[in-house]
Amino acid sequence: MAKRLVTLCTCQWADLELDPLCKLAKEMGYDGVELACWGNNVDIEKAINDDTYIKYILDTLKKYDLQCKALATHIIGQCVGDARDVRLNNFAPAELANDAIAIREWGIDTMKKSALVAHKLGVKIITGFTGSAIWRYVYSFPQTTAEMVEKGFDEIVTLWTPILDEFKKYDIKFALEVHPGEIAFDYYSTQKLLEKFKDRPEFGLNFDPSHLIWQGVTPHIFLNDFAHRVYHVHMKDAAVTLDGRSGILGSHIDFGDLRRGWNFRSLGHGQVNFEEIIRVLNLHGYDGPLSVEWEDSGMDRIMGATEAAAFVKRIDFKPSNVKFDEAIAN
Repeated sequence: MAKRLVTLCTCQWADLELDPLCKLAKEMGYDGVELACWGNNVDIEKAINDDTYIKYILDTLKKYDLQCKALATHIIGQCVGDARDVRLNNFAPAELANDAIAIREWGIDTMKKSALVAHKLGVKIITGFTGSAIWRYVYSFPQTTAEMVEKGFDEIVTLWTPILDEFKKYDIKFALEVHPGEIAFDYYSTQKLLEKFKDRPEFGLNFDPSHLIWQGVTPHIFLNDFAHRVYHVHMKDAAVTLDGRSGILGSHIDFGDLRRGWNFRSLGHGQVNFEEIIRVLNLHGYDGPLSVEWEDSGMDRIMGATEAAAFVKRIDFKPSNVKFDEAIAN
């Protein structure tokens, strides 16, 4: 197995137009990009209706010798499964503001279209979120019944089934990033969701250790247990810095503030054990990209993302094809 591609997830770089983004990604040392389908990166509607735009994307990738193995649809998918939430106005088209039904319909329609766009680009994986109507129940007060939770999971299945039908049509897989705010946000909620989707191989996971470690979930144990449904891997770090005043829920304090009990960190500056992750990936034969999702409010992003690319290339290693003690025997 060759060393894996190191790609840049462009979710945090959607302010850049595609050409300068790709130029910068190459300069920072990346082999490819996981392109965000919003902002100035990739326009789903344009890609559906204009094949010259598809050619422009492919030509731009070729120009900078970059590969694209995944599209990112996080903010679109969030609009599918969330309950009414004014914050979704930040994700949906401006003309749909405050219309929860229209925002959900847009999310479903655009997720379906993303499968065709991926097909046109020769991409097989779409990463993203599902949303959740029951995330607000995460602390069970007022009291949350088992029936309320079951209904929330079943609603996600109902909403995403027609989307997954479209994914199946084009042989595309959806990789949910397990993440607070989603229907699956930790170990057991992921286990429950995958059981709901056990007959839908189109539905899998985007493994991201940074969202697990601060919750107390050991990332490489999670990865090992769900490896059969891991279709994509994010490389992102986080540090837990509880000091006796800070709490794990963040105190409504913004990311980067040192009063928080935890923060995302640039790769190698947090507490994720990436060597154990590489060993588990090798054990299960994962040969997809290692996609850097760079988030660190305390560091310059170009410096940090450049350092992150080098970090991933340094810590990735091939599995052994020999037993180390074979040469000892006569």
